[in-house]
Amino acid sequence: MNPVTSNPERHARLLRLATQASLATALILIGVKLAGWWLTDSVSLLASLLDSSADLVASMLTFLAVRWSLVPPDHEHRFGHGKAEALAGLAQSMFILGSAVMLALQGVDRLIHPQPLAQTDAGLAVMVFSILLTFALVSFQYSVARRTGSPAIRADALHYATDLFAGLAVIAALCMSQWGLLRADAAIGLLIAAYVAWSAVQIAREALNQLMDRELPDEVIERVRGLTLGIEGVHGIARMRSRQSGVIYFFELYIILDDQLPLRQAHEVGDRVTQVLRAAFPGADIMIHEEPASIAAASSADPPAPPVG
Repeated sequence: MNPVTSNPERHARLLRLATQASLATALILIGVKLAGWWLTDSVSLLASLLDSSADLVASMLTFLAVRWSLVPPDHEHRFGHGKAEALAGLAQSMFILGSAVMLALQGVDRLIHPQPLAQTDAGLAVMVFSILLTFALVSFQYSVARRTGSPAIRADALHYATDLFAGLAVIAALCMSQWGLLRADAAIGLLIAAYVAWSAVQIAREALNQLMDRELPDEVIERVRGLTLGIEGVHGIARMRSRQSGVIYFFELYIILDDQLPLRQAHEVGDRVTQVLRAAFPGADIMIHEEPASIAAASSADPPAPPVG
């Protein structure tokens, strides 16, 4: 996810719009699906209702986390507040997993004790409306995620994207119930629960990667390497580290320069590297260390340090 929005005010506005749209959509879907479940007594529609309830909690977390992550760095948080988004993503995954367990329990009970559904036409109308509204939200959220690189918005969009598949499954369950397949509703409810649980694991994995400062993807690292080595005066990269916090990339590079290069010129080379990388990764936090070639060669020739203890 490469943030491409270089205008901080526009970036913040997009994030706020995405979180507000998510909250509004969750509230509307809960009201509509509650009415549909009350009319039909469908387990699969109840599954969708519970998922939307989890969506509301997750959307509230995302809303708060995005607002916090947009707070500039301060005296106590020199690297900013970007990891609030990853924390929100992790919390989302827990809520999603909890809703999946509830769905599974309800589905097993109805599988053992099948019941006919009532007013399935009303349930179908509810689900068609829900799918159209959710599709509009997901399209907007993915657009914002691409333009801002926000992991919280991406997690929220992934969460709602699962609702699209779940909605189609509910429609299939209601149709089959009309045909006399009473256990189809419960069976599809269980499939939805499994899919929701899988999406929770994916969201948790991405959030943990950020919280544990995992290196950025290989394609990002190779791009940084290529751009850096293309700067005149840079003879190599002795060491490079990277991580992500919220929508901000962090790079630390040790560039190899001529031993006899004056300090001012070495600093100018480092500035050129910073400018090129910032142009490619707007908003990135970049730390450049200038390393004399002889010291870099000696460091690479040193034997590895013995393990502690």
